[in-house]
Amino acid sequence: MKLWLLTSVLVIGLHVSQPSLSEEIWKIASLNWEPYSSASMTTQGNAIQKLRTLLKQRNITLLVDFYPWERAKRVARSEEYVGYFPAWPEEVLDGFVASPTIDWSWIGVLKRADKGLEFRLLEELFTGYKVGMVSSYVYPEEIMQFTRGSEHNIVYAPNEISLLKMLVAGRQDFAITDPNAMIYLSERDGIGEIELVKTLLQKELVIAMRDGADNQHRIELINELLQDDED
Repeated sequence: MKLWLLTSVLVIGLHVSQPSLSEEIWKIASLNWEPYSSASMTTQGNAIQKLRTLLKQRNITLLVDFYPWERAKRVARSEEYVGYFPAWPEEVLDGFVASPTIDWSWIGVLKRADKGLEFRLLEELFTGYKVGMVSSYVYPEEIMQFTRGSEHNIVYAPNEISLLKMLVAGRQDFAITDPNAMIYLSERDGIGEIELVKTLLQKELVIAMRDGADNQHRIELINELLQDDED
């Protein structure tokens, strides 16, 4: 009797945890960019959860593999993946096409809360201060135009957590990144007290979808789903 019950529980457990045979499975590559995407968050991140909920409308199961951002963009070229997400439109590489907007992020200027630093224009920021940026991000041209000629004032970090630690340690005066991401990490890990000085842009978060013949029906489907949501 006990053996029968144990076998029944295992069978039920397998049924719950595995996608239905009638479900389509989409696999994407992503990065740890809390709170938008994260292997350690229960929802795997707010943006991932939005995409997962959207795809469920068509009985599609979303699987996510997390990598450092540059590697995520490389592995997404494999036919195993639909693409990579979440990306700013500027981060959609050749061989990929951008989906419509799935979610939104922001780009802003942050500093340590105990530093009385200020600037009026972005040109003053880049010429007068050390500015931290993430080397693997493709920042919009609206920001990058001010970096030319001021490269000696830019301090690059490999990722968001390194950028935060460098800012708190005083290796840079300001950091340019998504304020939600940096403040989330600061509060989660108790790393310093930082504050948003200025919001520069609101940015779309899209799926960079692999532009292959086998992926065209998925590109069409995500366009259709997001059009339906707008309607």
